[in-house]
Order: sequence, then C-alpha cells, then structure tokens
Amino acid sequence: MDIGLLKNICETPGVPGYEQAVRALVLKEVTHLVDHVWVDNIGNVFALKKGVRNPESKKVMVAAHMDEIGFIVSHIDDQGFLRFQTLGGFDPKTLTAQRVIVHGKKDLVGVMGAKPIHVMSPEEKNKPAKIEDFFIDLGMKKEEVEQYISIGDTVTRERSLIEMGDCINCKSLDNRISVFILIETLRRLQYQEVPYDFYAVFTVQEEVGLRGAGVAAHSINPDFAIALDTTIAYDVPGARAHEKCTELGKGTAIKILDSSTICDYRMVAYLKQQAQYKNIMWQPEILVAGGTDTAPLQRNGKNGSIAGAISIPTRHIHQVIEMVNKQDVELSIQLLQVAVENLDQYSWNH
Repeated sequence: MDIGLLKNICETPGVPGYEQAVRALVLKEVTHLVDHVWVDNIGNVFALKKGVRNPESKKVMVAAHMDEIGFIVSHIDDQGFLRFQTLGGFDPKTLTAQRVIVHGKKDLVGVMGAKPIHVMSPEEKNKPAKIEDFFIDLGMKKEEVEQYISIGDTVTRERSLIEMGDCINCKSLDNRISVFILIETLRRLQYQEVPYDFYAVFTVQEEVGLRGAGVAAHSINPDFAIALDTTIAYDVPGARAHEKCTELGKGTAIKILDSSTICDYRMVAYLKQQAQYKNIMWQPEILVAGGTDTAPLQRNGKNGSIAGAISIPTRHIHQVIEMVNKQDVELSIQLLQVAVENLDQYSWNH
C-alpha cells in the first residue's frame, strides 16, 4: 500500500466548496493514467479511460468525493477569537481539545476552545456540548489575526496519518480513503482493457448534500454507477450485533441500502458475484442513517443508472481518529477493479 500517497491525500485540505488543493493533487496523480481528464464548473474531476466496446455506447461512472468535513470563519471578535460555521455533520463533543488549521493568507494553527469545566455551573456540566459553545483560539490579538484571517476563510482539523497495527488512523479518511482507492484502481487498470467507457469522478460538496455527484451524473448520464465511500464500523465495546453495520477486518462492504438509496438489486448481485468469483472477502452493508453519492449517481442521469456502492468499513467516523483496516482497503480496490473489467460479462436483464 502506498502509505505516502494516502497520507498526502488525507492531510491535504479541502472542505466542501474549497477542494482546490486536493483537486490539484488528484489531477497530478491521474492525468497520466487515463485518456482524458477535465474539471467541470462546480469542481468535479473527470478521468476517462476509453472502453474497447464503444459501439455499445455504454458508460460506467465510479465516484469518490474529495471534500472533508470542516468549518468556515464567520466572525472575529474583539479579542481575536474566531467563531465559525460547520461544513458537514459534526458531533459537538468531538471538537473538545482539538487543534485546527485556519487557511487564510497563511495557514495558522488554532485550538478549539470552550468554557472550562472549573467555572461551569452544575446545570452546564450536565448539558451536552453544542457547536456554538466552541471558538477558535489562535493565540493572537485581533489586530494580528486580521493580518492573516478574514471572514470566509476555511478551517480544517489538524491530525497526521499513522499506522496502528493492521489499521490506518487519520482525520478525513471519510472520504479520502475512497479517493486513494479510485486512484489505485486507475493505476492497476492503466495497461488493462475495460469493456465500456470508464469515468472515474472525484466529486465535490458531498458532505453538504451530495451536490457534486448530482452535477456529474447529469453530465455523464451513466448506464452503470458505483459510489465509493466509507461506512459505519460499530464493532466496539457495547455494540449489539444488529448495530454494527460492518466490522473492520471482515472485508470490503457491498451496499444494499442507505437512507438515501436502495441500491439496484442487479448491481448488488453483480458485485457479490464478482467478489465470489475472485474470492474477495465481503460483508453486506445496510446503513440506516446517512447517505452517499450513490443516490445522485442512481437518479440524476437522464435515464437513471444501475447503481450500487462499494463501502469501506470505518470506525470513529466523522472524528479525527477515523480508522480503516488495510486488508479491507486492498479488497475494496480488488473488487472495484474486477467490477469495472467484467461489466460486459454479466446478464443485466434479470
């Protein structure tokens, strides 16, 4: 596994609507691997590998979103503290005691501050934290802060990638692990033939409403579509069997449904068949809360698509300590590769 590339992908900033740095990284990695690359008006990256059965005019689209959850500066107070709005979904308690990077005229490291427990009233101690309880402390007076930071500057979480046992741990593995998987799949397919035109799309603004994928699917109008994203691995102390969704180390996951999509039964059956054919360990995924780019891939093309998803089991999701298993990542790459290569070998009419 190219840990250096994955580390670079995860640590490069790119909150929804401000994906330019991670987009530049993606373009650098994929341009030499495919026949044609372009960027649309909203910022999605398209990498096209031409198929060998062009007369059938089939298109397959695989999407991985580039954006990570983060923040945007909304106010600078008289003491130089920053207030912010969230970009994506946060559990407020995960902000406690965290460092962040504010991307202004230059990057500045700040800390998430809140009222110390020592001066909280008994009622405050018993209340759950709220986003508005937090502020960003840059350790500077207002005059110095304003030399570098303006309203509208973005903020990302500060956390480096590390290897832990059989796992990888970092912020923003949702969904940078899928960006890595899609790039790695393009690498492996570079000198291989694929039956249909293969559009590898790195989408924007997924964390704020699946926006980029909707534009991309409308543009491509794919016949087949596969989303790549993380999913819940709640395989930790206290979890009941029916709550786990997936487990680390049990293989890649094949999505059956989430809160925004019922995957096409044909795509689910196809992915299961390919996993069995190649002896790829897999697990079913039913995600009762949370949606992915699968939904717009399925519905936003002119004709709709036969859509499904390959999901990567992830612990501690939407925290700075997200964790994936290396074997699950490798198996996800293997399943995506064979799924793209063998689309013309399956009977889609049943």
